[in-house]
Amino acid sequence: MCFLFISFSLKAQKTQIKIIDSENSLAIPYVQIVNAKNTFSDISNINGEYLFQSKDTLTFSKEGYKSKTILILGENLIVVALELSSEILKEVVISSSNLSTTLKTFDGAITLIPTQEIQQNNSINIAPILNTVAGVYMHNGTLNTNRITIRGIGSRNLYGTSKIRAYYQDIPLTNGSGESTIEDIELSALGSMEVLKGPSSSIYGAGLGGTIQLIPNKGSFDETSVNSSYLFGSFGLQKFMTQVNFGNLTNSASVVYSNTQSEGYRENNSLNRQVISLASNHFLNEANKITLIGNFIDLKAFIPSSLNEDDYLNNPESAAFTWGKAKGHEDYKKGLFGISWEHKYNVKVKQITSVFTSFLDSYEPRPFNILKEKTNAIGLRTRILSESTIFKKTLQWTIGGEFFNDKNKLQTFENLYNDFPPGTGSVQGNQLSDFEENRLYFNVFIDSKYLLSEKLSLNFGLNFNQTSYKLEDKFDGNNIDFSGNYSFDAILSPKLGLTYQINDHSMFYGTISHGFSPPTLEETLLPDGLINTNIKPETGWNFEIGSRGSFINNIFNYDIAIYQMNVKDLLVARRTSDDEFIGVNAGETSYNGIEFTLNYHLIKTKAIKLSHLNAMAYNDFKFIEFEDLDNNYAGNQLTGVPDFTFYSRLHMESSIGFYAFLTYNYVGEIPMRDDNSIFSENHQLVNTKIGFRTNKNKKFQLDLFVGINNLFNEKYASMLLINAGSFGGRAPRYYYPGEPVNYYSGLNLKYTF
Repeated sequence: MCFLFISFSLKAQKTQIKIIDSENSLAIPYVQIVNAKNTFSDISNINGEYLFQSKDTLTFSKEGYKSKTILILGENLIVVALELSSEILKEVVISSSNLSTTLKTFDGAITLIPTQEIQQNNSINIAPILNTVAGVYMHNGTLNTNRITIRGIGSRNLYGTSKIRAYYQDIPLTNGSGESTIEDIELSALGSMEVLKGPSSSIYGAGLGGTIQLIPNKGSFDETSVNSSYLFGSFGLQKFMTQVNFGNLTNSASVVYSNTQSEGYRENNSLNRQVISLASNHFLNEANKITLIGNFIDLKAFIPSSLNEDDYLNNPESAAFTWGKAKGHEDYKKGLFGISWEHKYNVKVKQITSVFTSFLDSYEPRPFNILKEKTNAIGLRTRILSESTIFKKTLQWTIGGEFFNDKNKLQTFENLYNDFPPGTGSVQGNQLSDFEENRLYFNVFIDSKYLLSEKLSLNFGLNFNQTSYKLEDKFDGNNIDFSGNYSFDAILSPKLGLTYQINDHSMFYGTISHGFSPPTLEETLLPDGLINTNIKPETGWNFEIGSRGSFINNIFNYDIAIYQMNVKDLLVARRTSDDEFIGVNAGETSYNGIEFTLNYHLIKTKAIKLSHLNAMAYNDFKFIEFEDLDNNYAGNQLTGVPDFTFYSRLHMESSIGFYAFLTYNYVGEIPMRDDNSIFSENHQLVNTKIGFRTNKNKKFQLDLFVGINNLFNEKYASMLLINAGSFGGRAPRYYYPGEPVNYYSGLNLKYTF
């Protein structure tokens, strides 16, 4: 009986410890564990797990993360979440692979943007954050009019982002037509961001441009807190945000509400956006974890549209005449919701399955018509991750699939604003069209990493995609039935990569990968309403070498990539009338580039830290073959992409709480027409922010700040409409004017219970 009692007591004191990244919730392998008296030292396993059999105070340490000390009292299960250190990121676990991969061992170009870098900006606009990444350029016409390009891919889309995959955790932000909208995600709700450049991710659809992964903040374990902030600035800018965090030893949740309002720099430019975000983690037991994600957005934003050169130079505050007269705007509600289940079958095998749904209900009055749009989407994403041994070498692999289906209802109506007194704005008239689209795709993928030696690993991936569209014309008011359906040929996209660990601080990689971008449904339609069965997806092969690492005692951290990619069957929008385009495959484009990032410490003492980040990209993007009607543009520079970008940031933090940063952003000239007859001027922007925050270890925390954007009042175009048309004697409207010098200030309060 005594033996049974002793056995039971020992069993009750065993604690299963799971060590995860606080921002992406991934397991951190091989964490150093030391007790308070330094009489005990060990490391966790590759899954970030450790079984502890007594009561003690333990400190968990891993390069790239801040150490954390926890009192273990014999609980059954404890989750230890380690925060990133901004100084050394190469050991940080990334979500874009799911194979216990760190930045140091990933065989492709990837940039991690941690929480502290997101919070350094004014929490209003995602564009300044993405534009810190070498190879990424985000046109930013207004808060709700943007276009993201990665290595030049996506530059030919006129008013939004396409040919780039985007995810919110495991939920696609890319719709069934290939367009992504990330600018209305609440920045305060993000834990981190990962930007994967080029078609090097088999598990995310092998898009030509790459993938942007937004990872929500799921709250802190063993902490309950309330965080509120208020920000105000130029052009009537106001933002109120409240965040509530709930946490215990095995559960965490974050709920965020924000309301952003702005009158805007230009006429017809006001915005009102409300966002509610929820993200949570629940470790049910040693083998099961549930993640919940929810996001709801209610937005009404007026659209000033682009200006011609004369108005851009002399009256940049104005709206385009017809857009101002019609009071053009977009008014929508959208949401996405998902649940993810992670189940560990044993030490070497686990499965992650996510189901999700999203909706959009939009009303958009435009000068040429009024668009009503409703979209409902559902999807499933699942993958198995495992580890095997082949020829006495370790093989890590994942296999899975993603299914996505959205149904889109589109109706257009006459806009009768010209028939009413000035100031009335848009008035809905007779119906012009009524469509229902059914857009479907699925991906099946494999990704693997085979450890040939301690320093050399072979990476292989494969993505199989099938995309199809179905269009049903429900409108009886015209003589053409646009109904039809089309399925593109299945596309197989392989990836092969090698990584070599030069030493403990640096690595080298080489990758060959295939990617694709299917046309939108609208691009497959001919003017007579028939499906253009000759149109093809854009496809290309990417060849890339690169290196990441640090030197001189981790003072300098670098990342360099050199790539070359040829894209065939380039999709272009051919104008057939004033307001009509068709999609055609017009030729082949060459993308050659160099990207380089260097981060280093100028001063690093207990009293003050001063760091300097530099990121540059040189782009040599040209049309190899490009014939559009009677025009031959072969040899011209790719439209809509700067030839050179450079970003530099100086960041200071002091032990007494003062902080500051100064940023410089240079954007080279951009071709505005395919014939290269017009280029935008290069521009330079300088932003700064200073503030004071109290110690993070206190229950009550205060953060006061003030910032200035465009410090030297540079005149520049923040977004360009390429190949703008000129009809009826009107000058083409290429330019979205950037904001002049502007200011903001704010207060952030946090209380931890």
